[in-house]
Amino acid sequence: MSRPRKVWVIGAGLAGLSAAVQLTRAGVKVPLVEAAPRAGGRCRSYFDDKLGQVIDNGNHFVFSGNQAVARFRETVGGAGELAGPDQARFDFHDLSDDSRWQMAVNAGPLPFWVLNPRNRAPGTTLAQHVGLARLALERDHAVTIGECVSTNGQFWRRVVEPMMLAVLNCPAEQGSAWLAGRFLRESFVRGGQACRTLVALPTLEAAFVTPAVDWLRLRGVDPHFSTRLRGLEFADGAVSALELASGREVLHAGDAVVLAVPPWVAADLVPGLTVPTSHCAIVNLHYAVAPPPGTPLITALLGATGQWVVAHDARVSVTISGADDLVDRDREALAAEVWGEVARTLGLPGPMPAWQVVKEKRATFAATPEQDALRPPPRTPWPNLFLAGDWVQNGLPATIEGALRSGEVAARLALGG
Repeated sequence: MSRPRKVWVIGAGLAGLSAAVQLTRAGVKVPLVEAAPRAGGRCRSYFDDKLGQVIDNGNHFVFSGNQAVARFRETVGGAGELAGPDQARFDFHDLSDDSRWQMAVNAGPLPFWVLNPRNRAPGTTLAQHVGLARLALERDHAVTIGECVSTNGQFWRRVVEPMMLAVLNCPAEQGSAWLAGRFLRESFVRGGQACRTLVALPTLEAAFVTPAVDWLRLRGVDPHFSTRLRGLEFADGAVSALELASGREVLHAGDAVVLAVPPWVAADLVPGLTVPTSHCAIVNLHYAVAPPPGTPLITALLGATGQWVVAHDARVSVTISGADDLVDRDREALAAEVWGEVARTLGLPGPMPAWQVVKEKRATFAATPEQDALRPPPRTPWPNLFLAGDWVQNGLPATIEGALRSGEVAARLALGG
C-alpha cells in the first residue's frame, strides 16, 4: 500500500490521539473527528459541582514499565505528571482482621523480594509466589486464571485476586490466563523498575489529553468535535466515503481511515466485524477531603466493597473494578458504605464529606478467554481501514498502555507498515 496523503482518525480517545500523533509526526494530513464535545473518551476530567473541584471519572493506573505511555508523553509533553513511589511498594489494608502490610518488589528482574516474608502478604508462602510463574508463562488463550492458580487461601485472596481483578476488570478466576501472563511479563517479571504504579496528577486530562490536543493543534490538526460518523461507504474493495453528521467526505486514492471508537460503534459501522460483546463495569467514588499527611498514594482494600484508595491533594478517590453488582445500587447508600471503609483505613473522623459516584457500565470488555477471542486485529479486510482501541487485539487487557499501543499500530499500518 502506498503512503497515504490523508488519514482520517475517527475517535479522540487515547487510542485515536495516539494514532493522530504518530500520523502527524510522519507528515500526513490528519482530520481528527470526535462525536463528543471534547477529547479523552473514557479517560476524562471535569469540574464537579458537588465536590467543587476538577476530578477524573476514575483512577486509571499505569505502570512505570509502560513503554507506549512513555513514548506518548515524551512526544506530547504537557504540565501533568505521573506520580508514584520511587520503589515498587504496594500498601494493603485487610478490613476483615484490620491487618496492614506492604508488598515491596526489588528493582531488578531477579525476584529477591519474595525470599523475605516481610515483603509478602501475611499467610502466603515463597512456593506460592514461585508458582505464579505458571501464569506468567501461560500461552494457551483458552485457559482461565482459575485453571492456573488455586482460588483458595490467602495467596489468592491477598495477592492474585485483587491484582487480576484490577488488571482484567472481570472476576479474576474467569479472566484470561494469557492476558494475565502478558501483564505480568511486562511488569513484575521485569522487576520493580517496571511495576511501580503511577497515577496521573493533577488529572488525566492534564497528563494525557490536553497535551496531545495542544501538540496536534500546533501542527495544524484542528479536531472536529461534536461530529459523529454515521456510516462508511465501500466501493472497489475499500472505504470510499465517510458519512459524517457535518456532511459526506469522499476518500481519494491513498487516503485511509483509523477507526478508534467503542466496539459496539465499530460493529455498527463495519460489515461483518466481530468485537467483544460482554463488558464489565467500574464504579469510582470521590470524597472532598484532604487525606492525612503521610497517607500512601494508593492503598488496596481487602474485605471491603472498595478496592483501591487513591490519596489526591484535596480528595480521596476509590475505584471498584468488576462492579456489575454495584452499578444499580443507590448512590448515596453506596457512598456511605465505602466512606466508612475509607475513614477506617485512613483514620478520617467526622461525617461523610461531599461525595460523588461515577458509574461506567461498559468500562472495558470482559477479559475472559471467550471475549479475548472476539477481539479483532487492527487490520481489516479493507486495505484502507484500520482499527484502534483497547478492545482491539494488542496482547494486553483493556488498559491505557494497550489503547496507546493500538493507536501506534494502526498508524503504522495506515502508513503502509
